[in-house]
Amino acid sequence: MGFPVGYTEVFLPKLFVHTLSFLGFIRNLIICLFNYLGLSDFLETDNIWPDNTTRIHTHTPVSAVLIREILPIIKFDDLIAGGTEGELPESCAVCLYEFEGDAEIRWLKNCKHIFHRACLDRWMDQDRKTCPLCRTSFVPDEMQEEFNQRLLAASDDGDFYSEYSSVPVL
Repeated sequence: MGFPVGYTEVFLPKLFVHTLSFLGFIRNLIICLFNYLGLSDFLETDNIWPDNTTRIHTHTPVSAVLIREILPIIKFDDLIAGGTEGELPESCAVCLYEFEGDAEIRWLKNCKHIFHRACLDRWMDQDRKTCPLCRTSFVPDEMQEEFNQRLLAASDDGDFYSEYSSVPVL
């Protein structure tokens, strides 16, 4: 018993591996050439994932835009000066960086957790509607009915994003 030293069943000749690598290079070269010439619509690629993973969403989800209206941005210093009940965390649970005095944060109303604004916004851009730590809903219970109505109205409105054109898209 033990781990085998070599696998003779999986032996591929070097020429075969180099041929596959060369064909992959040629394929990528042709794709780049077609993209450069503006003819990428004529290619039928089997790529499932986009090349640029930082721009997966073309629009921020409607729910994220509405939740951002509910959760205002405040400075960490203002939260400390406000004398909130309980002890505040030293760092953001999403990025693990410490909060600095002038850091923009979002303070969740239901569970009282705080996060950097950018960290929580990226979380919401993935169409997540709950706290990253405790999974409590972002929307307070007393505002849930109004939120649902606005979400329904926005889903019926095809021109929703023109109203929020100043909202940055990642």
